[in-house]
Amino acid sequence: MGFLDGVRLLAAVGFSGALIWAAISDIRFRKIPNWTVLALLALFPFFALASTLSWALWSLAGGVLVFVITYILYALKALGAGDSKLLSVVALFTGFGELPRLGVLVALAGGLIALVVVLSRPRRALVMLKLRGKGDFGSGIPYGVAIALAGLAIVWAEVLHIPTRLVLNL
Repeated sequence: MGFLDGVRLLAAVGFSGALIWAAISDIRFRKIPNWTVLALLALFPFFALASTLSWALWSLAGGVLVFVITYILYALKALGAGDSKLLSVVALFTGFGELPRLGVLVALAGGLIALVVVLSRPRRALVMLKLRGKGDFGSGIPYGVAIALAGLAIVWAEVLHIPTRLVLNL
């Protein structure tokens, strides 16, 4: 392992720590701390060091694209501000080419989390079904957890040189 690979590995460890903290905070308080997003932003240059300049620039473009899309979703009240920021910065680490895989993994993980939430409160789910979704189901789905799981899967597959088609074949 070369020096730059070591730097990338340490950045991936920091990435993991910040994402796990963001996910735990989202579960407990339904808030993603801004410092976790800022820490991830600060780690990105170190993660990108072991890559090509082209990869880093495309990753920046992907992060901006995801931010624009998620900001629109936030403005439409379909997504929280913390989720928007977290997904945007995770997109930096996954790279532009992995954005479709990231989106699918976030959706799958979010769907599983939603299923667990519904199954853990079946009476509330029946009330919501009767009200046709017009009631209040509680504090919602902690999508920071889904974003963290998807980001961790893709980044660690990259760091450990596991073909991403094994993570999800798209």
